[in-house]
Amino acid sequence: MSGPGGEVGLLALGYAQMSLLAVGGVGAVLPEMQRLVVQHGWMGRSEFAALFALAQMAPGPNMLVATAVGWRVAGLPGAVAATLGMIGPSSLLTGLTAGAWHRFRERPWRRRIQAGLVPVTVGLVMAGAGLLVESTAKGLLTFGITVAVAAAVLATRVHPLALLAAGAGAGMLFGAG
Repeated sequence: MSGPGGEVGLLALGYAQMSLLAVGGVGAVLPEMQRLVVQHGWMGRSEFAALFALAQMAPGPNMLVATAVGWRVAGLPGAVAATLGMIGPSSLLTGLTAGAWHRFRERPWRRRIQAGLVPVTVGLVMAGAGLLVESTAKGLLTFGITVAVAAAVLATRVHPLALLAAGAGAGMLFGAG
């Protein structure tokens, strides 16, 4: 599938598949999302990471990265396809299973499933974080900024937007990237 219509179809299909794997949010499928767009030559890894950062700054759900990537790849049709692909299947699955999940809330097997999903979610989100570090920390300075911001997030209650602004300022000041 090539051409604008092909990209829209590939975005919709790829994001629909990822939607069902996005346990814990879009961060869990960032590596696959990046692989899809880089494999098809729609953008590079650094551009994907920049779009992710931009989407995280915007108010709203963290899945906005799907919309941003769709827009970059195929304009408005791509944004719509990526967004619907990312939210449609998982929303449908959630709607279909919510009643049963609630009905069996006291069952031991349900608690075990839920407990098992926690480390899976953490692992998938960590893989996404690792991918972003690998894509953006190209030198000692950018790696240092990444480590400093991660430490600040873990050790303080500083608002993430303040850390984002500080990182951007350090990058501009020291010519990172």
